[in-house]
Amino acid sequence: MAGASFYRSREWRRFRYAILVRDNFRCVICGADVSAIGAARVDHIKTLRTHPHLALEPSNARTLCVIHDAQGHREKGSGARQRDARFSGATADGFSLDPGHPWNVEKKGE
Repeated sequence: MAGASFYRSREWRRFRYAILVRDNFRCVICGADVSAIGAARVDHIKTLRTHPHLALEPSNARTLCVIHDAQGHREKGSGARQRDARFSGATADGFSLDPGHPWNVEKKGE
């Protein structure tokens, strides 16, 4: 399922939009608004190359701004075979250290 054709599929476009809505069109690392055309990246936490079965699993996807997407893919262009996802202002897993970030704020009724 991985590859360029996957990212052009209707299935991926619908999934991508659902993730953007879930994350309120905000980068999950810095909270930047990514609603402008070309500003949002929907990132697979565990890569499709190693985890193709998680391609459409919402818990394996997150919204990133362009800057944090670049930080999350330092291996691209370096020849490295493993992902080097380190983010400023985030845990090693890529979750925001900001206590006010929507993922870190307890929702009412929970």
